[in-house]
Amino acid sequence: MTPALDAAPFAAGLILLIPLALVGLTLMNCGLTRSRSAAHVLMASLAVAAVAGIAYAICGFAWQSFADRPAYALLVAGKPWNWIGADRFFLGGLDFDRSPAALASCFGVFAAALAACIPLGAGAERWRLAGSIASSAVLGGWIFPLFAHWVWGAGWLQQLGLNYGLGIGFADAGGAGAIQTIGGLTALSVAWILGPRRGKFSPDGLPAAIPGHNSVFVLIGCLLAFTGWTGLNGAGAILFYHASPARVALIAVNTFLAAGSALLVTSLITRARFSRPDASLSANGWVAGLVASSAGSPFLPPAAALIVGIVSGALVPICIEWFELRLRVDDPAGAASVHGVAGLWGLLAAGLFARFPSAQPDQVLAQLMGIAALLGFIFPLIYGANWILNRFVRYRAVPEAERQGLDLHELGSHAYPESAGYLDEMQH
Repeated sequence: MTPALDAAPFAAGLILLIPLALVGLTLMNCGLTRSRSAAHVLMASLAVAAVAGIAYAICGFAWQSFADRPAYALLVAGKPWNWIGADRFFLGGLDFDRSPAALASCFGVFAAALAACIPLGAGAERWRLAGSIASSAVLGGWIFPLFAHWVWGAGWLQQLGLNYGLGIGFADAGGAGAIQTIGGLTALSVAWILGPRRGKFSPDGLPAAIPGHNSVFVLIGCLLAFTGWTGLNGAGAILFYHASPARVALIAVNTFLAAGSALLVTSLITRARFSRPDASLSANGWVAGLVASSAGSPFLPPAAALIVGIVSGALVPICIEWFELRLRVDDPAGAASVHGVAGLWGLLAAGLFARFPSAQPDQVLAQLMGIAALLGFIFPLIYGANWILNRFVRYRAVPEAERQGLDLHELGSHAYPESAGYLDEMQH
């Protein structure tokens, strides 16, 4: 007889893979921007990850909490609506000897850091370091933990099944909503507040192509991101949905199938439009598949994971173009589309295709309520918080900084000093 796998150390091992997703996104954001701001992107990634993780450890986990731990609830029509955690600050009261709540706090630190890195791709080349740090502190210490409590801390979205018979409640095993969509909505808010880069739009409103400087970074980032996402999806399934560690095999397969099918579809679409596949957009398609897989990967049949990826891969080029042409959003890394739109699709797909244990009807309705909460409450909260922060900590760099590149203006040196003069001539 095969011995049962111990879930706690298995979950801990998966959690330690999550930073690879952070490394992957950082490399992608760096490669998709121009060389004169490459070091700034890397430095900003380290800074916002550190600040978001620290803010989460100080007060974020107290707001998020964990099942069966203190929380505040309101009675609505005789039903408890659990709104926010009431745990102790600085991770107080946690038993770190294989306690599920302690593992959830570690998961949350890395998840907050990952969510904070997503908007950097949208604000690249013009977002000051001080502004990105301030934004990440609010994201990691307040906005992410609030929604994470609703989803993972026995909050009102998670309780929709228990209180109202809507499936198993809102399902988001790996953070397609709590991490990816929140990061994508923050990216959209930041891009709107900052405005486009100099020279991105012509006087008649048509966008100009500003290619990134290193497609190798972008493609290597894709491979690292897959490893991190497998840890993210697997750890979330074990911690928050009590999945068996043996189910990680299905999670890894579904994560890969969604990413692979998304990349192939994006490649085919760009080949049809531009006569050859576009490497940057195809890489974004890969990540969009990873994002969409996060909501239901522990419970999707492999064939459904392919469908999730196919739709994600088709959405990426369409949405990136739509944001640029219709909304004049300058998003160098496509973060709003890759993480925001694909995250929302993944949440809906979990309701359509996932096979949950003890399945109840109306799972789609539970997913739609979570999506409505993200778009109707969390998005205005994100935009409002960043709009206010921009009044106190100026977000946008001065025009001279954009001309020089943020590497030189904010860090005092170029990422590639031996070729700085040549590159400056080429990039004007």
